[in-house]
Amino acid sequence: MDILLVEDNPTIVKGLEYAFKNQDYSFHAVTRAREARAYMEAHEVDLIILDITLPDGNGLKLFEEEIRKRGIPTIFLTAEDDEETIVHGLNLGAEDYITKPFSTKELMARVNRVLLRNRKESVIRVKALEFDMDKMTVSREGKRIELTSLELRILYLLFSNLNKVVSRSIILDKIWEWTGNDVDAHTVTVYLKRIREKIGNDVIVTVKGIGYRVDKDEK
Repeated sequence: MDILLVEDNPTIVKGLEYAFKNQDYSFHAVTRAREARAYMEAHEVDLIILDITLPDGNGLKLFEEEIRKRGIPTIFLTAEDDEETIVHGLNLGAEDYITKPFSTKELMARVNRVLLRNRKESVIRVKALEFDMDKMTVSREGKRIELTSLELRILYLLFSNLNKVVSRSIILDKIWEWTGNDVDAHTVTVYLKRIREKIGNDVIVTVKGIGYRVDKDEK
């Protein structure tokens, strides 16, 4: 996935570059509207994170005149948090809007959600397993598999990051966030073991010392 950031704040650029590349995204940042136009001409972009106030123009205008006609999903990232600007951006067709200061984790979650939604594929098939990401249901060879709410969330996290490793620390943080309970490294092992017992051992790959991955054949 090729992510384009249009942002002139070097601190934000550096932070997001680290976050996205750490998640194995192809990431490129430009600081001006004209650079964004040039990049879109030369590359196939999957998602744009766009600041509204740019040194050489307005992000809303760039989206309306250049990005929207290309059909590239866009998240506005800006310090302008007045309701009129937010509504205008969304009415133009932007996928989402996040204001500064912001949480990198929240932005990453929104990006993953937008990318997943724009795959136009709610049911993801891996091996004999089918996961309906909209209905949050799992089945194998047509037979429904019952998972707990937490097990479903963990599986959703893995399926939202197809072909990418999700680290044990990220899963651990999410379990703590979802439950509010004290957890440790063994907690991840226990839950992944339970999930595998229910869905089969051929879906989730263990990347030793790092985390877990679900691979989908893109052919």
